[in-house]
Amino acid sequence: MTFTEDASSQVRLRDALRAAQLYYLQDLTMEAIAHELHTSRSSVSRLLSFARETGLVEVSIHSPVDLLTRLEREIRERYSVVARVVPIADRTSDVDRLERVALSAARILAGLVDSNMTVGVAWGSTMNALSRNLPAKKTHNTQIVQLNGAANTRTTGLLYSTEILNRFGVAFGADVQQFPVPALFDDPATKQALWRERSILRVLAIQSSMDLAVFGLGAAAASVPSHVYAGGYFDPTDYELLSAAGVVGDVATVFYRADGSDDGISLNARSSGPSLTELRTVPRRFCIVSGDSKLASLRGALAGGLITDLVVDEGTARHLVDTQS
Repeated sequence: MTFTEDASSQVRLRDALRAAQLYYLQDLTMEAIAHELHTSRSSVSRLLSFARETGLVEVSIHSPVDLLTRLEREIRERYSVVARVVPIADRTSDVDRLERVALSAARILAGLVDSNMTVGVAWGSTMNALSRNLPAKKTHNTQIVQLNGAANTRTTGLLYSTEILNRFGVAFGADVQQFPVPALFDDPATKQALWRERSILRVLAIQSSMDLAVFGLGAAAASVPSHVYAGGYFDPTDYELLSAAGVVGDVATVFYRADGSDDGISLNARSSGPSLTELRTVPRRFCIVSGDSKLASLRGALAGGLITDLVVDEGTARHLVDTQS
């Protein structure tokens, strides 16, 4: 960055802070702020958006009646998880639904990530949307660690997973630890041998110290295709194995059934993701779900105790509590 660019950034930050103070603390209208700052109303709107995006302003909504909606309360009582339900009209497209859930989840997540934390991050369509909406929040001594490898027979997966991880690193001013291994090994013995390598043990050790894990849920029939199912990670035999085992979903390419169990699912011995037993040891497990097509996957994850914090769209939340699990 040149000196001129740096000076320009400082001026924009100063103007955004000034506009935010006038708007949120002094209740001035945007027209009045525009007059005071000698700029246009549209410029003030952009400054206020910039103030929110960069963390100069954090917006919280508190209900005077009840801090939890009915749906959030019922999900918490039934599944013992903290739920945030994102209000979205039923007619909203699946793509827009995911984007809006990801935006809300990103802002909630920013309140959970703090200095001196280790945050495990999965990859996939949901995580990609989440990472694009993360607000800036500078932390100190924070690590972002990749939960599972992304390589398959078509690609290394590095460009895709690295982009997601780097967005987390930039948003939180954190170090990023990649995991350059296959998502699924061809042979469990290859994984076992590689898991004895010091370079791999280093990443596994970081994963074992996670304070927070962030992930979406994979589902073969998702309306917005799960990247692991749409990205060439399975051959026909793999799909047959998943079907025969009664798999309904996965977390970081570790698979489970409708009752949350994962014993005897052969693909898990080949997966580079943390076992479900290991995942449950993470103090906080933040999951983002969008769309009814992931309902079976969500029910399985809840049955397996894989989630502590859930961000979900209103329609899926409604079906979750209105139908017996």
